Amino acid sequence: MGRGARAQNGHAIAYPVARVETGTRARALVEALRPRQWSKNLLLFAGLVFAGEFGDLGQWGRALAAFAAYCAASSAAYLVNDVRDAADDRRHPVKRRRPVAAGTLTPTVALVTAAVLAVAALAVTAALGPASALLLLAFLVLQGAYTLALKRVVVLDVLSIAALFVIRAAAGAEAIDVRISPWLLVCTALLATLLALGKRRAELALVEAGGTPGRDVLGAYRPAPLDRAIGAVLAACIVAYAAYGATWESAWMLLTLPFVVAGLWRYSRLVRTGRAEEPETLLSDPVLLGSVALWVVACGAVVAVA
Repeated sequence: MGRGARAQNGHAIAYPVARVETGTRARALVEALRPRQWSKNLLLFAGLVFAGEFGDLGQWGRALAAFAAYCAASSAAYLVNDVRDAADDRRHPVKRRRPVAAGTLTPTVALVTAAVLAVAALAVTAALGPASALLLLAFLVLQGAYTLALKRVVVLDVLSIAALFVIRAAAGAEAIDVRISPWLLVCTALLATLLALGKRRAELALVEAGGTPGRDVLGAYRPAPLDRAIGAVLAACIVAYAAYGATWESAWMLLTLPFVVAGLWRYSRLVRTGRAEEPETLLSDPVLLGSVALWVVACGAVVAVA
């Protein structure tokens, strides 16, 4: 059995690295794809929702194809990231369980799978149109740059995450050939920036609590400045969304604002406790889920009557 290690009180503490068994390879590969994080790609349906194209099965098909392509592209990026960070992950009490770090998935299989997924994603988006393919290519390039370098550069790490979400929103609208509102892109960029800052703040909270060792870039962040930045971006999100609602075709959109405020407030509370480090944690919070669900229902009602 192989061994990983982490430092504690100046000594190396070994973590076991599991041997590969034939029956576990498929499960390890599926786990490495991180399907729980595909929830980020639901943003691709924003264009469909706000365009009011619910009854058009053809548009649903194009939106679902784009969603599948971005899930494949995201998983390709996760696989490359896990190979790149395997050594560091083995020193982390949670990330050491990732299949590549644990030894249940070989780097070769991970990289070959990543290449296949990236090519398949590009093929799907090419069928949707040249602009869709270019957006996915930009997504893959930015994901690669983030994995290899940008996530270790203060500020650029946050801006890269925000840009990836903006690409998703634009790609969803492009896939169904509808004009996306500049206000929606602004709201997406601000919300993504808030999520990225919140992730860093949650990671700091876990480090302060002694739960996990921090990544290198965290050394450039401090809790108080991060809290101020989160507060400022949260306020900007609310103002931008209110402005978007006021300039949309139906002023009834402003009725959805309370659910946005409630969700953002809840998120700001979660990041200070270290509970917002991963998307799956957010998806388990009943207050946040309730706010999102009510917002979706309210938006659907507004779009239906607009």
